[in-house]
Amino acid sequence: MSDYSRSQIQQWIKDQHVSIDGKTVKANYKVSAGDQILIEIPAPEELDLVPENLDLVIVYEDDDVVVVNKPQGMVVHPSAGHPKGTLVNGLLYQVKNLSTINDVIRPGIVHRIDKDTSGLLMVAKNDHAHEALAKQLKDKTSLRKYVALVHGEISHEKGRIEAPIGRSKVNRKMQAVIEEGKSAVTHFEVLQRFEGFTLIELQLETGRTHQIRVHMQYIGYPVAGDPLYGPKKTLKGNGQFLHAKLLGFEHPTTGEMMVFEAPLPEIFKKTLKQLKEKD
Repeated sequence: MSDYSRSQIQQWIKDQHVSIDGKTVKANYKVSAGDQILIEIPAPEELDLVPENLDLVIVYEDDDVVVVNKPQGMVVHPSAGHPKGTLVNGLLYQVKNLSTINDVIRPGIVHRIDKDTSGLLMVAKNDHAHEALAKQLKDKTSLRKYVALVHGEISHEKGRIEAPIGRSKVNRKMQAVIEEGKSAVTHFEVLQRFEGFTLIELQLETGRTHQIRVHMQYIGYPVAGDPLYGPKKTLKGNGQFLHAKLLGFEHPTTGEMMVFEAPLPEIFKKTLKQLKEKD
């Protein structure tokens, strides 16, 4: 049951949603050959979506799309652990209409970036726009560039990482390069080298969960500040030094190519300045 966590299943056992041969049992029950185990998966909790004034930085808005610059530390949409304070809560306050293609907790959300990754996201204001933008992501015609500060000094100027990504067999909160994973391709180019670190620009061909973080760890240059995939001894910041700096797409109604760029967060700029001064 890889879609569910160990703690989630343990809670179901406590709440008597798991039975053996029709009888509820405790977690320490030792199964025997022939036991019939029935797990009743409870309906997900209804989340109350509350519009919140989070003062989101909206880079562009028209009748079809919104481009927003998400700060570090903000989750994109509500979940059991993050019912409030998400990008969606802020969008509901600042934007009149959002598409309804996704479920009720993800109105308008076409793609996501991690909680501690900053930068640009496109949001759909109606279903026509949502379908058009999602198709561009699927067809790999949209443009997404990131800037990352990674551990180690990369000796070559450019690189292409092609390695399949799937859920880690060791830790289900993590992704990993595994043979049976989904195809994933990341391109990178060196922007600047420092003592022990390299600043790189990355472009995604695919959009797998944690793709940049997993791929950079895989080739031995993990993203600085990354609490999941980086070393314990790293740079202090607000999570990983990873920023979605450039976003481009064809406008869903006009067909015009639109490109947006967002400056690095202050903590990122401050850290680069300190590394430069150290050199």
